[in-house]
Amino acid sequence: MKVLGIESSCDDLSMAIIDQGKLLAQVTSSQIKDHAPFGGVVPEIASRRHLETLDAVLNSVLNQANLSLHDLEGVAATYAPGLVGSLLVGLNFGKSLAYGLKLPFRGIHHIEGHVWSVCLEHQVQEPFLGLIISGGHTHLYQVNGLGDYQVLGHTVDDAIGEAFDKVAKMMGLPYPGGPA
Repeated sequence: MKVLGIESSCDDLSMAIIDQGKLLAQVTSSQIKDHAPFGGVVPEIASRRHLETLDAVLNSVLNQANLSLHDLEGVAATYAPGLVGSLLVGLNFGKSLAYGLKLPFRGIHHIEGHVWSVCLEHQVQEPFLGLIISGGHTHLYQVNGLGDYQVLGHTVDDAIGEAFDKVAKMMGLPYPGGPA
């Protein structure tokens, strides 16, 4: 089943096409240059840039996969957590696309996407440990199966990625601070 996935929970907009667990194509529109002058993500800028790049990212991922819209058999998009404006852009675009093409739609939890992304490159067997380290999240899960997760630990204030960005900013390093 060829499924278009849309991820818009923060400043990057990504789309991918998966067929039977195999990645056919993936395109990301980065906004690092847009947010660098501010030293971090500005939510209003992020959602506006998503609106401006949706069509180009969709066309690019379809071209990369050598498919048309009518070859798609399903659409999925991130519904939470994340920046509300950014999420609404990707989620509503995905729902509208699915509705217009008469395709099934599924909302995906951002963290669940992180947990299962390992399956794109590796076979895993449940239960397994899932460590999520990103700009906004630092969690350790026991993954018993799809939709069956036990939180084993998490940060109570800043996520590791956010801490890297804040320390880098204090040190005068460029944004994003993690890589710097």
